[in-house]
Amino acid sequence: MQANGQAVDMAAAKAAGMDGAKLQTLTDQIRQTYVEPGKLPHVQLLVSRDEQPVVAAQWGIARASGEPLREDALYRIASMTKPVTSLAFMMLVEQGLVSLTDPVAEVIPEFADLAVGEDSKGRMHRPMEMIDLLRHTSGLTYGLQRQTRIDARYRELGLDEFQQKRSSDEFIAALAALPLEFSPGERWNYSVSTDVLGVVVERLSDMNLESFFRSRIFEPLGMRDSFFELPEDRIDRMTDAWQYGADGQLSLYDRGAKSGWRRPLRFRSGGGGLISSAADYHRFARMLLRGGELDGVRLVKPDTISAMHANHLPGGGDLASLSSSMFSEADYAGVGFGLGFAMDLRTQEYFWGGVFSTFFFIDPVERIIGILMAQHFPSGIYPIRPQLRRGIRDAIREWRDVPAAL
Repeated sequence: MQANGQAVDMAAAKAAGMDGAKLQTLTDQIRQTYVEPGKLPHVQLLVSRDEQPVVAAQWGIARASGEPLREDALYRIASMTKPVTSLAFMMLVEQGLVSLTDPVAEVIPEFADLAVGEDSKGRMHRPMEMIDLLRHTSGLTYGLQRQTRIDARYRELGLDEFQQKRSSDEFIAALAALPLEFSPGERWNYSVSTDVLGVVVERLSDMNLESFFRSRIFEPLGMRDSFFELPEDRIDRMTDAWQYGADGQLSLYDRGAKSGWRRPLRFRSGGGGLISSAADYHRFARMLLRGGELDGVRLVKPDTISAMHANHLPGGGDLASLSSSMFSEADYAGVGFGLGFAMDLRTQEYFWGGVFSTFFFIDPVERIIGILMAQHFPSGIYPIRPQLRRGIRDAIREWRDVPAAL
């Protein structure tokens, strides 16, 4: 077992009003429960309060060949790409190029008259709006849902694949040929909506998503290890990804040393294509926590960030009442959805994760950021995410607000 020694900075935890002993117990439990038995080959944690790290740890092996996990390891962050794409769109909103209520068909005319329902006989009761893409009320789906014939068509066409062989225009054309699950705005269904949103960003900005992210988000924030295509000079830092089989055994899904994420892309998935590091994503999260600014560089206004982590589900509902989805990166009860991520309606924390078991959350009241990196497919096999959130809240000694139970 490889580890970085003491996971908790006791002095920093005390200064931040947190119980260092409880944080150490939490990290010990995660290491002993998931990494040492081999359930998760590796885990990296980064937790901060007031932007100062109080937990920084990595355990396990980065690759099946036995290399220990490095602090600067790189991960396939999958759906943790979605908040980045959503921020990119909101930057264009601030520029006046688009609004939340604009019909998607104004930018993607292929979506002007989509069929609805498995028999393709229904029609949209209202146009799909940009906000539907951000909050997953578009009627689009993921083939991973495995609930309907529409889901099956997504799987047959490979519309869920992390690395599409199509161009963005070909991806949109393939979606437009399929019916929606429901008319936009009627329900919530986790879907390729954010991939479509990425195409909206490309068409409005006249830039591919890699170039937009690089010039408008990553370089201004100092995120030097975030990209869609793994550079040759970073290959030694790329982790292996494992998948959990029906027999309960782990097998390699993608080798870090020969990763498929090195291939040149025709389509950059705004819903799940990025590679990043814990340190880079922490910088992104700090920008969100600070209301759109980091180190003197402002990307968006504070009001924009506030709007992004407010609940935008129809009628102020939660996912339990509106979801038609079986596949999600969130539990449903008491969870709302904003413009790019979910939020806990009790604690105000907002969060999201990726299918390879990456996860982040931000508590804007207690000013806490938590980042978990792993590479285990699919996510949700183990309850590590809620365990992390509960354990960190339990370690708060000095509250900025009345504590709420999770």
